[in-house]
Amino acid sequence: MHLHILGICGTFMGGIAAIAREQGHKVTGSDANAWPPMSTQLQALGIGLMQGYAPEHLQPSPDVVVVGNVVTRGNPAMEYVLNQGLPYVSGPQWLAENVLRERHVLAVAGTHGKTTTTSLLAWVLQHAGLEPGFLIGGVPGNFGISARLGGSKYFVIEADEYDTAFFDKRSKFVHYRPRTAILNNLEYDHADIFPDLAAIERQFHHLIRTVPGEGRLVVNGADANLARVLALGCWSGIERFDSAEGWLAGKPDATGVFEVLHQGVLQGRAALTLAGAHNRSNALAAIAAAQHIGVPAATAIAALASFAGIRRRLELSGSVRGVEVYDDFAHHPTAIAVTLRALREKGEGRILAVLEPRSNTMRLGSHKNELAHSLDAADLCFVYAPPTLKWNAAEALAPVGARLCLHDKLDALVAAIAAEARTGDRVLVMSNGDFGGIHQRLLNALAD
Repeated sequence: MHLHILGICGTFMGGIAAIAREQGHKVTGSDANAWPPMSTQLQALGIGLMQGYAPEHLQPSPDVVVVGNVVTRGNPAMEYVLNQGLPYVSGPQWLAENVLRERHVLAVAGTHGKTTTTSLLAWVLQHAGLEPGFLIGGVPGNFGISARLGGSKYFVIEADEYDTAFFDKRSKFVHYRPRTAILNNLEYDHADIFPDLAAIERQFHHLIRTVPGEGRLVVNGADANLARVLALGCWSGIERFDSAEGWLAGKPDATGVFEVLHQGVLQGRAALTLAGAHNRSNALAAIAAAQHIGVPAATAIAALASFAGIRRRLELSGSVRGVEVYDDFAHHPTAIAVTLRALREKGEGRILAVLEPRSNTMRLGSHKNELAHSLDAADLCFVYAPPTLKWNAAEALAPVGARLCLHDKLDALVAAIAAEARTGDRVLVMSNGDFGGIHQRLLNALAD
């Protein structure tokens, strides 16, 4: 069967492309933009990638067009699909019907930490010999790919609350029908499709409705918003983490090793390669979810020591003249704050935070009042504020004070960072896009 994927370079749709190719289908795709890691993954798989959305990409006609949620009415390729009456389906629906049916799905939902927790859980199951399939919104170092079919009944998926497609406004995760579901945390996000937090809570309630009575919810016990969601109705067993009645992480020692406790009983000592309290919480969620399918806590804890991290999650891009440049996907005030604290935990030296407010929610200004405080742990803050930003960055970030450096041109931003950086500094670049290739440009500028 020939699948053509519209929006193929998104992390989710690129994962579908990889799985469909593994199933033996012919896969092609179109997208307006392409950048690593998905573009390189698609190329390595030999998947035909076409730039833009020309109707000619759909000639001859594929057997089915898989539509990503970046595609809207008015898109030339989509208009051609509709006018020609070509078969089309959303990515989540295709996945549910062709991959997830009759599998034990372990889904990871939440505003933050989905990619890390999904990667941790997949690695724990792999370490336990279960050969899981997975689809992750990033590339875990242990696997080198974002998605695979797997060799067992288990399938681990990053479960996003964003809408499914222009013709299906339900959250993606309602398609997955998990038997084990992690609810990591819940905050307001995606201001382009959700009017308020209550609207997101309702979608999480819909997810809970799909989990069977014999299934299990692994829930952040410290999150008041999730508690409110559970109060709307729950029909499955619950296991909590970040809670004394469930799973807790002790304070890490000087080497980063921490105790893992369940209901106050020591289960083992974990040597997690990732820094930060948020990552210890992610690890607890993975341990608890793995236990639901029979993986002993000791086995899961042992797996953490060999976890190799994820691309674009506090990833070291390079080091020049003693200045380290890190790349991270953080694009929400909470994610920015915890990532900065995690880098602070990794060692001494100044932290130069470099931020692109690129997500739809950021560009709309929904989080502008929280943004300044999220940068508290940085010694200096370099923020890219192009004219397309829909709010006054100088005004919103005024509380940052003398630590703030604003630029509306990328070249000037790179030059300012390179001029300020000195030996021992850590430069943390945060964006949910490619940020104009700033990482390599900055490394080049430091070398010069």
